[in-house]
Amino acid sequence: MPRKSAGAQTADTLRSAVDRTVQATVGQAQLTRDRAQELVDELTGTAGRIRETLDDLRLASGEDVKSLGTRLDALEKRVAGLEKAKGKATGTSKS
Repeated sequence: MPRKSAGAQTADTLRSAVDRTVQATVGQAQLTRDRAQELVDELTGTAGRIRETLDDLRLASGEDVKSLGTRLDALEKRVAGLEKAKGKATGTSKS
């Protein structure tokens, strides 16, 4: 096998060092990319849970309260009608 010149040996050594550096960097880049994706996934999940919690803690709007008042009035009328019907059925009258 022919001997390489000093310049060729230096070039091979340099090429080998660059190759090792690139390979190490590629591996680290993949780990960094994977970890970044994990963090994005965690952040997305957390944001969803925060949104659900805020929806659960949301105060009733004026429209919600008005709707509940309307339903309560309807229930009061139904209960009054049932009590009146019960009083007639038992022969007693409540005023």
